[in-house]
Amino acid sequence: MEDLILVVQQWVPTDVLIGLMIASIAGFIGSLIAIPWILIRLPSDYFDLRVPRYWMKDHHPALRLIGLILKNIAGTIFLIAGFLMLFLPGQGLLTMLIGISFIDFPGKRRLEAKIVGQRTILHAINTMRSKFNKPPLTLSPTDC
Repeated sequence: MEDLILVVQQWVPTDVLIGLMIASIAGFIGSLIAIPWILIRLPSDYFDLRVPRYWMKDHHPALRLIGLILKNIAGTIFLIAGFLMLFLPGQGLLTMLIGISFIDFPGKRRLEAKIVGQRTILHAINTMRSKFNKPPLTLSPTDC
């Protein structure tokens, strides 16, 4: 094991390794706070394909564009962080799901419903929501 550490230190400076460790710990703690906060605030029919979803529908077009750009940037950050959390400490799949829900692309709603429709993920989300007295998520019958 010490040989592996020496090889890693040879290629990556110690300061960078310490920074990565701090970022990993901060990401882990941040995901423990942010993911439940986001998931309990979603409407119970958010992932139901039968219910239309409009984002900032009644706002000025310039404001919608700025919001759309910021939302997609935040989604990309969550998606990358979630992918990294598959290998580092954190709630990788749930973080990736939040990232996907922020990013706009064709077929997004079906992908979200398919991910949330997996039994373990849906159970984890609904367990979290029940702790905060929120109704369970509902999905289209075809997504379950």
